[in-house]
Amino acid sequence: MSAHIKELTKGIFRENPTFIIMLGMCPTLAVTTQVINALSMGAGVLFVLFFSNVMISLLKNVIPDCVRIPCYVVIIASFVTVVEMIFHAFVPSVYNALGVYLPLIVVNCIILGRAEAFANKNSVLDSALDAIGMGTGFTLALTLIALIREASGNGTVTLLGIGDWNGVINIPIFSKWPVKVMSLAAGALLLMGYLKAFFIWKSSVSVKKEVKP
Repeated sequence: MSAHIKELTKGIFRENPTFIIMLGMCPTLAVTTQVINALSMGAGVLFVLFFSNVMISLLKNVIPDCVRIPCYVVIIASFVTVVEMIFHAFVPSVYNALGVYLPLIVVNCIILGRAEAFANKNSVLDSALDAIGMGTGFTLALTLIALIREASGNGTVTLLGIGDWNGVINIPIFSKWPVKVMSLAAGALLLMGYLKAFFIWKSSVSVKKEVKP
């Protein structure tokens, strides 16, 4: 049981794909201008990662090594198409906002990386747990970045509107005096640098605690 828990939680903290392994940087920097976009991209990646990991783990003994990468891409592309159709049908505003980054999930380094490095070598259960952990870690990372960028850069937090509510929460101080650089690409890179430094420091502190006699 403890081994399964480790597989589930490693992607959230210890091996976070964004802050530790530094994978999937293109969508991380591109779609984190609004919280709703970050949550949607994270949900899409989690869906595709889970089902592609499970499918690849099931077929790992059937797929020939010489064509495994093209097979992975076909499997991943099939689930990405499902995600695109769901977004287009039910949340067209998010679908339009994510734009080309939604179909580009097919070549997301996180998904291809987990397929090659993990799902291809492990059981279906472990592959599913790995996908949930990595997908959740990616979603939380995107949401944190988007929350800081949108709140400080625009003075708002944008969620999915319900009924008469447009889904926008105004942040009193930053809505009047926004830090405009945070809504730009330079702000995203700057924030990523600080968050990366924080997670490295946090990891080093944890390691020191583990080795302390």
